[in-house]
Amino acid sequence: MTTEQPRARGRDHGQAGTAATTVIVQRVVQETADAVSLVLRPEAGRRLAPLPGQFLTVRVPGGHARCYSFSRTGPEPTITVKRVPGGIGSNWLCDTATAGTRLTVLPPAGTFTPSSPDADLLLVAAGSGITPLLPMARSALERGTGRVVLLYANRNPGSVLFRDELRRLAAAHPARLLVHHLLSSVQGRARMEQLAQLVAPYAGREVFLCGPEGFMAAADDALRAQGAAGGRVRREVFVSLSGDVFAEAPAPPPPAGTGGPAPAPSGSGVDLVVDIDARSHALTWPAGTTLLDTLLAAEVDAPFSCREGSCGACACRVVRGEVDHGTGGVLTPEDRAEGYVLACRARPVDGGPPVHVSYD
Repeated sequence: MTTEQPRARGRDHGQAGTAATTVIVQRVVQETADAVSLVLRPEAGRRLAPLPGQFLTVRVPGGHARCYSFSRTGPEPTITVKRVPGGIGSNWLCDTATAGTRLTVLPPAGTFTPSSPDADLLLVAAGSGITPLLPMARSALERGTGRVVLLYANRNPGSVLFRDELRRLAAAHPARLLVHHLLSSVQGRARMEQLAQLVAPYAGREVFLCGPEGFMAAADDALRAQGAAGGRVRREVFVSLSGDVFAEAPAPPPPAGTGGPAPAPSGSGVDLVVDIDARSHALTWPAGTTLLDTLLAAEVDAPFSCREGSCGACACRVVRGEVDHGTGGVLTPEDRAEGYVLACRARPVDGGPPVHVSYD
């Protein structure tokens, strides 16, 4: 995302993992008066291959982390950063990033991604919410057969990000891309009734929403009013990262009887099987310990980004057994009903049956 704080609900493994790495800014592109794009290159021997819609977690001064969506994937992966008043990360990057700047990052993460470049898409964005949606449109048009409709809301023409790129894509693919601009300076703030009329012909497509929460809520209401299936509507959810996600994961407490402090609550945990990257790992899941910390302590390269339940990058599915989901987090009731949990929030049920979890 081009704002200060992402992220979104997620499911699949993607590339997210535990190892921080370094990327180098190749060049800086001034997109608008308050937004820049950073074209990135990984260090020698490293790989940076985001999927359309994914984001990058960047270490910023003061032990903070901020996440920014990729506005371009492929051979020149690019993130776009919009300046936020008082924003720690956005102002630092907009003011100081130049060609040659080295950034510490986590691997690309997130599953705010289309099922296929051949899928027909309805993309609904406001302001900098266009950032993760542009690679989706580009991928469908240039690498697939999907048809794309983009509804894009902004204050005025000068605030439209990637205006020239959108014009180029529309000119190159006139039968497959329709861009509808909504300008509050001309038409007023986008309302649910107005959005409902615009989305009605396309409500059966895969839908991706990104923008301010009020705009997304109105768009979501408009889509549901037109019969869009909840499972086909994906939203980017904005939260703040409060901790240092680059800090080393804490070791889980040792089981009782090993000479270390006893875990809390009482009990030694449950047997755990985890399927990830086409491999199975048999572990003991200590009581009171999150699933993510247990996996990282066992050197299983489990995906994560924020460690706060805010991004969905660590989502996995409980195949068998019972899990304490914890409170909060970005998963929807539909996600939980399908068995998905956030590894950074999930803990074992004391005295419960063995648990089988899958990331594959």
